[in-house]
Amino acid sequence: MRDNQFDFVPFSSKQLDVLNWYLDPKLFEAQSFRNAIATHPQWTNRRDYEAIICDGSVRAGKTLVMSMSFIEWAMMNFDQEQFGVSGKTIGSLRRNVIRPLKRMLQGRGYQVKDKRADNLLEVSRGSHVNYFFEFGGKDEGSQDLVQGITVAGFFFDEVALMPQSFVNQATARASVDGAKFWFNCNPAGPYHWFKTEWLDQLEKHKALHIHFKMPDNPSLSEETKERYERMYTGVFYQRFIEGKWVLADGVVYDNFDKETMVVDTPDVNSITRYVVSCDYGALNPTVFLLWGFSNGVWYCLREYYFDARQASKTGGSQAQKSDDQYANDLEQFLGRINAPIILDPSAVHFAIKLQQRGHQVIPANNDVLDGIRLTQSLMSNGRIKFAKGLNNLFKELASYVWDDKATQHGEDKVVKEHDHAMDAMRYFCMKILAPNSHNEGVQTFSNY
Repeated sequence: MRDNQFDFVPFSSKQLDVLNWYLDPKLFEAQSFRNAIATHPQWTNRRDYEAIICDGSVRAGKTLVMSMSFIEWAMMNFDQEQFGVSGKTIGSLRRNVIRPLKRMLQGRGYQVKDKRADNLLEVSRGSHVNYFFEFGGKDEGSQDLVQGITVAGFFFDEVALMPQSFVNQATARASVDGAKFWFNCNPAGPYHWFKTEWLDQLEKHKALHIHFKMPDNPSLSEETKERYERMYTGVFYQRFIEGKWVLADGVVYDNFDKETMVVDTPDVNSITRYVVSCDYGALNPTVFLLWGFSNGVWYCLREYYFDARQASKTGGSQAQKSDDQYANDLEQFLGRINAPIILDPSAVHFAIKLQQRGHQVIPANNDVLDGIRLTQSLMSNGRIKFAKGLNNLFKELASYVWDDKATQHGEDKVVKEHDHAMDAMRYFCMKILAPNSHNEGVQTFSNY
């Protein structure tokens, strides 16, 4: 079945710059290129550039024009050549790039064969045919995927989410004369490897840099822009709305406001759905959070928090609990409530114990940074609220901080202390309220 064709709107000036960056500057006298040539007078022709980097805010219209520009350049300059297109994962690449790209290409008269089994797009127009291989660059092992291939160009979507080893390996495969690179990303920290190696060394790489913000996307309404601005706070607002490469420091959930987010418990008769999220620990604390849905809002209603180390220090009669004992505590915590349990995916043995007792157990999505961004957004937009008396969760909200040492090495990490209720909260948000999460609720731990 043929996809619906893409509805184009007039491009912004920066989008036109991206579409035309590799062409003769006499044909297009965009101000950004006059500025670039003034900075690098030796590059009097755009063909001297070997790479383009587009960074900035979310929803700024970067990905759409970057992918189209890459294909147009490839089809204009090559025939029967191979190219690389990469995202953090194949799934995110197909969702964010390939799907809209196919519609755009078909609308411009290209023929596209999507060979999903081979992770390959075969693009043709007239007598020209080129081959675009899809890659995921999620971890250090991803570099093995590109070894051995020879390409005439590479497009990296979400490059700041990829390890340097993958990008270095991929760029090394571009040995065809005239090869060029496209890099697209939202900002990370100022010590991130891509910032220090590429953005801070544009002349070394003969790279053109175009910075985008949401007003550069003409397809966005003012209402949509305002909605996205409400989605982020703190460091994520600076990065994803203002488009700045800034450090993640201080308290992670700096948007937490007790005055507006801590409320009276809703009437039990108004709650239409319950869910429990759990972070399991043997010696580390074990946390259960009970969530209830009422009138469009999810409320964190109650908490269970048992710290085996603290119990040992205070002379408790039971310093460490077995899986059976934790299962007993969970059932007492729930009472008559029947609710699915979202559980730390590493706690397989505890999942099996709960399944043997007839509970529905769902493995959590443990993506920390995406989970933090989503949870912050849900808090700020009133999608989740907290009942009074969640003392341990509130303590952790005040002490859950970014790792300063990691940020100095270009990594966004949280300090692995006072994070157990934070993990349980994030598990709930990522499984129940993340985009597309409605399809994930049927997943369960395998029975053994």
